[in-house]
Amino acid sequence: MSTGPEPRNTELRNPEPHNNEALFERAKLVLPGGVNSPVRSFGSVGGTPYFVERAEGPYVFDIEGKRYIDYVMSYGPNILGHAHPAVIGAVQTAAAAGTTYGAPTENEVVMAEEMARRIDGLEMVRLTSSGTEAAMSAIRLARGATGRDKIIKFAGCYHGHADSLLAAGGSGIANQGLSGCDGVPDGAVADTIVAPWNVVPDIDESIAVVCVEPVPANMGLVAPAPGFLAELRAACDAAGAMLLFDEVITGFRLAYGGAVEWSGVQPDVWCFGKVIGGGLPVGAYGASREVMGHIAPLGGVYQGGTLSGNPLATAAGLAALGELTPDAYRRLDRTATKLALGMQAAFDAAGVAAVVPRVGTLVGLFFGTEAPTNFDEAQALADNGVYPRFFHGMLERGVALAPGPYEILFPSLVHSDDIIDETVAVVAEVAATL
Repeated sequence: MSTGPEPRNTELRNPEPHNNEALFERAKLVLPGGVNSPVRSFGSVGGTPYFVERAEGPYVFDIEGKRYIDYVMSYGPNILGHAHPAVIGAVQTAAAAGTTYGAPTENEVVMAEEMARRIDGLEMVRLTSSGTEAAMSAIRLARGATGRDKIIKFAGCYHGHADSLLAAGGSGIANQGLSGCDGVPDGAVADTIVAPWNVVPDIDESIAVVCVEPVPANMGLVAPAPGFLAELRAACDAAGAMLLFDEVITGFRLAYGGAVEWSGVQPDVWCFGKVIGGGLPVGAYGASREVMGHIAPLGGVYQGGTLSGNPLATAAGLAALGELTPDAYRRLDRTATKLALGMQAAFDAAGVAAVVPRVGTLVGLFFGTEAPTNFDEAQALADNGVYPRFFHGMLERGVALAPGPYEILFPSLVHSDDIIDETVAVVAEVAATL
């Protein structure tokens, strides 16, 4: 008796040999560049990417069995470390009840309540499936609320891959050696003004919103100059424009209350992602009740999503936030400080021109004598050819950094003192070879 059709493409299900190089060759046949996000291709550092098989705590393990101390941490979401028991348990429980419903769930409400409780001025939230969706929707909201069209962003800040936001878009395109994006028509960016970072731009009555990473982490780590965010807030107020904080990276990582707590400056609109999903796809944007009243079904600004508020993502995100107490941020700040100071000391001892900036729990790295203050300066340091050599030296010795000079390091709560000491020792060893 027949049991059904024979399986097809069995040779793809049982590939030989099973190593990073062979799998990358397979991937390039079916995925553009062999990857699902460009920086993963190692295009700006050269070589073959490692394919992760599993992860635990501060480590990832590739398909060849090699272990790496990980500072990529999925570019930010894994603030508790990989496969944290609270997050895994929450996802398992949620999955057993179903993975998506197309109907409201209690956890969506609890997530919005928890976010609003922690951040001054944030009163209502709309969940999405990605940071790009959140930024795109927040800008639509600002335009709808103000009745204006033009937006301002800063060179080197990245707000996702929506057409209007890819002009001088930070690491999203800079790691690929691009200044813009093919396929984006002139009309899509006609109302986008790109200003230099750390300089308050001219803001008039045509501007709907000024978009900013309150601590840019997509051109390396380039902190705002003292008073810059407050001056930007005042300039927006004077022109009747909205100020948008893109906190996809900084939200619930920089501090318990995000960039508002850290800076003392309150925007009109926020974007979030990464940490609030506990490692699952997520995004969110929010504002006051008055501003969010423009969003459908309350108002005329439409935005929706089949998987918005996904029950697995909200369960994982709430589990992560539940671990992120004020004391957790103090511990993470100490870890980031120890890492930054240790790396800087290692470079100095080796006579390598490098700077390791730190803002709260975020750590950057530039090879040069002075930390940059804007994208042009960051780009000059990123293009000097040192980072790829350092990256591969670290990777060969079991420490995984992001495969691009515009990214930052993401220490987590499981990067113990011993792990930091081991990392610094490897930095010293590699620095001696540069």
